[in-house]
Amino acid sequence: MTRLMPYPILTVFLLGMWLLLNQSVSPGHIVLGSIVGIAGGLAISTLQIPTGRARRPLAIVRLAFIILVDIIRSNIAVARIVLTPGRKAQSGFMTIKLDIRNEYAIAILACTLTSTPGTVWVNFNNANGVLLLHLLDFVDENAWIDLIKNRYERLLMEIFE
Repeated sequence: MTRLMPYPILTVFLLGMWLLLNQSVSPGHIVLGSIVGIAGGLAISTLQIPTGRARRPLAIVRLAFIILVDIIRSNIAVARIVLTPGRKAQSGFMTIKLDIRNEYAIAILACTLTSTPGTVWVNFNNANGVLLLHLLDFVDENAWIDLIKNRYERLLMEIFE
């Protein structure tokens, strides 16, 4: 049975989404949704997703709250830059040496930095752990390094390593 449905929760979720999107529970849609769900589960099983485990649920909640607050602050800062007449932002690139190597932690950091207005994750060199980041308002490099290393990376290491 696991060969046909390697991810049964995903299969049921895809079936449910199919039925919700079609707004029908007719037998034809149930059969078609089941086919979509099984195909989706089989497609995901070919990706060979690396195993990983998140630890410390309180650290996850703290990190989520910090990210939410930082996104709100960044939205306000970017709005000030854009809406203030005559104000010019000094944008630029910077590199940061990261200590994390866990794929999930790096992915979460990439999503965090890219979803925060004013920052874009440009490149990450996995061999030496160097992150290339673009900043809209690049004023103090040490402040950015401190923010990423102590605010995000430290918690991600606590969660994933």
